[in-house]
Amino acid sequence: MTFEDTALYRDITDFAHDSPMWVQHGAELWTEAGLLVFVGLFAAAWWRARHDSTQAFAIAALAPVATAVAYVVSELLKSVVAEERPCRAVAGAAVSLAACPAHGDWSFPSNHATIAGAAAVALTLVRRALLWLTAPLALLMAFSRVFVGVHYPHDVVAGLALGTVVALGAVRLGTGPMTRLAGALRGSPAPAVRWVAGPGRPNTPTAIPSYEMPAER
Repeated sequence: MTFEDTALYRDITDFAHDSPMWVQHGAELWTEAGLLVFVGLFAAAWWRARHDSTQAFAIAALAPVATAVAYVVSELLKSVVAEERPCRAVAGAAVSLAACPAHGDWSFPSNHATIAGAAAVALTLVRRALLWLTAPLALLMAFSRVFVGVHYPHDVVAGLALGTVVALGAVRLGTGPMTRLAGALRGSPAPAVRWVAGPGRPNTPTAIPSYEMPAER
């Protein structure tokens, strides 16, 4: 932790206390319930991918798995670094808007930012156009953790970076096996399993190119 990072934390938390009450309440709500938005996006991506190719379905199924892996890595890193929360460690800082987590619930990196970063990247791999939605949501989630006073700025920056790297690696490594599993699920004799995996994209006949010479006139 640097002096500049601590000063930025104080600036943001002071700004939070000077904000209108509805902004403060909105930040408190978003910093926790905002993760449910990503859950909804995962569900929507899965539902849409049921009617897409087997590989597309596999990536959609991997998105929440990759996010969960990022969360586990974040938790392990927290226990190694064991950084105290700024709402307890920074002297003279404004009182945090959210309840300061108990001692032992360490600060670095931010789990919320890690989850948001991983979810944003994983969902973008499902459908590239989602980047315009998921990236701002992840940045807003990360900022809200500092705004409500429970994380340093470097905690959330590290969380976003960690979530991005883990999600990219998890999807890259898991796409092959998950595609094979998705193919098996779609061929399962159990109706419930086929419903979960979806019917997939209908097979379309491949056009056979013609190599005949044009008739002479």
